Amino acid sequence: MDRIPISKQGFEKISQEFEDLKAQRPAIIQAIAEARAEGDLSENAGYDAARERQGMLEARISYINSRMPLFDVLDLNTLDGDQAIFGATVEVEDIDTEERRTFTLLGPDDADHKKGSISVLSPMGLALLGKEEGDEFIVDAPRGRIEYEIISVKFLGTAGLNLK
Repeated sequence: MDRIPISKQGFEKISQEFEDLKAQRPAIIQAIAEARAEGDLSENAGYDAARERQGMLEARISYINSRMPLFDVLDLNTLDGDQAIFGATVEVEDIDTEERRTFTLLGPDDADHKKGSISVLSPMGLALLGKEEGDEFIVDAPRGRIEYEIISVKFLGTAGLNLK
């Protein structure tokens, strides 16, 4: 797999999650031991729940651990240019409806559409990459093909992120 772009803030957040998850291991192991001590495991809901929590925890730890070496950590405050690339805040207009949308292009591990960012690997992100103000492009969406025009490309650094 190629390198995965991520903002410094996104990397710090996922690194903290990784440490928090690893810190939860002893408590889950203890819960499993306590549930196992209760006896018959075939009808022990506490044991089943603790094992399920352990499985989900270990899966997430493994996922993050596999991605960490691939991250290309980028400082959003140092990026600029005229093209829609990682870190750009792009305003687009649907040519048919004239509806405008603004979002920041980030990596798949720190993009959050609820906070106004999308992944550079999403259909919209891929369609935007390399485009400049005034360019038109088409995105295949559930409602069909949508044609957009880029209204602006700005680099706002961390000020463009909704970090709440």
